[in-house]
Amino acid sequence: MTAEPLMRMRLRVEQDIFVVRQLGREVARAVGMESQDQTRVATALSEVARVLLPAGQYTEVAFTIEPIGVPTLQVTMAQPGAEEAARLADQLRQVGRLVDTMEVDDGGTGTVVRMARRLPLGAPRLTPDRMDEIRAELGRHVPGTPLDELAVQNQQLIAALDEVRAQRDDLARLNAELEETNRGVMALYNQLSQELEETNRGVVALYAELDEKSAQLRAASEAKSRFLANVSHELRAPVTAIIGLGRLLTDSGSDELTTEQSRQVDLIRTSASDLLTLVNGLLDLAKAEAGRIEPNWSEVDLRAVFGQLRGTLRPLATRPEVEFSVEEPAVARLRSDEVLLAQVLRNLLTNALKFTEAGSVRLSVRRVDDDIEFVVADTGTGIPHELQERVFEEFYQVPGSKPVSGRGTGLGLPYARRLAGILGGGLWVDSTPGEGSTFTLRLPFTS
Repeated sequence: MTAEPLMRMRLRVEQDIFVVRQLGREVARAVGMESQDQTRVATALSEVARVLLPAGQYTEVAFTIEPIGVPTLQVTMAQPGAEEAARLADQLRQVGRLVDTMEVDDGGTGTVVRMARRLPLGAPRLTPDRMDEIRAELGRHVPGTPLDELAVQNQQLIAALDEVRAQRDDLARLNAELEETNRGVMALYNQLSQELEETNRGVVALYAELDEKSAQLRAASEAKSRFLANVSHELRAPVTAIIGLGRLLTDSGSDELTTEQSRQVDLIRTSASDLLTLVNGLLDLAKAEAGRIEPNWSEVDLRAVFGQLRGTLRPLATRPEVEFSVEEPAVARLRSDEVLLAQVLRNLLTNALKFTEAGSVRLSVRRVDDDIEFVVADTGTGIPHELQERVFEEFYQVPGSKPVSGRGTGLGLPYARRLAGILGGGLWVDSTPGEGSTFTLRLPFTS
């Protein structure tokens, strides 16, 4: 349903262009438009009227309010006669920038121009009573002369120029502030760039120092490994000779020794044997650190390995207070290095027997997901939680711990962990002081 127009008028002569301009401004003011929008609507009406009047006899103008959705002032200018929508649309292209929408088309009896401008959000609500009041005010409106309209236009132009000048001054001020801000940003950028460049130089120097320290550390580690290997190799011959000479002195074919001499020779042989054990451990550890141990992968029969460990270590479990048990493996075969695997388990079992005074020492194996775990559990003295990682350091022994049998060198567990890494697995301990320790060797399971 089309709303009832606020007002209608007919343009016949050029003087009516001034009349429709005044009327358009009055309508725009009455419905609540701001001053600039009033000028835009009035200017758009006068321009359309100026184009339409020479092309026809008269032009019908209607002002309507569309209340649905966003309130809009709509102006319809219809010119009966020839249909010239295409030509007029081209002439009025610039005028369309003054309003929100403009349509030019050929109606049933001639050309129709429709313009629309949205009312501002703060405009008064246009109730039916208010619409009737506006109609009454417009009916009482008396058009001014062209000179009056020219004066109004001049006033509007002056106001527009003042506004443009104010906007230009604001723009100049904003440009000055922006320029000042840019100078500050550039100064900050230069400062940050210098700081970043200095930081980068420091980081580069630090990395160079770290590389140098790493090279020195590698050289020191290699030197230590060479030293251990050379010293161990050089010590093995004299130590072996001492053991041999001690054996000759106590041989039945040699001159008989006194009781004291025999005891002292036995002490010499025992000390030499301990020293040979330490030398062999150092040599093995040096080989492992130098990466000179290459695993020989093959199918390992765990029942045979467990049987060998049971037989070779049984003589060490001589105390009746300790139950030594090597359980039958739950997993029959494993792809690994038989010699290295047996060495790791032997070191763990030997260490457990040394520090277990009563209770048990057990070796078992179990399948865990895609891995296999070898577990050596004892009821020995145990290891405090904060020292459980330190037992894998070379020559470290838990303070206050004393082996029940034999002597510890502090190399068995570090060597066992390195061999575990060579085999592709890991070694760790879980222990409670006074209750015992559980060493777990975990290897990938491939049969």
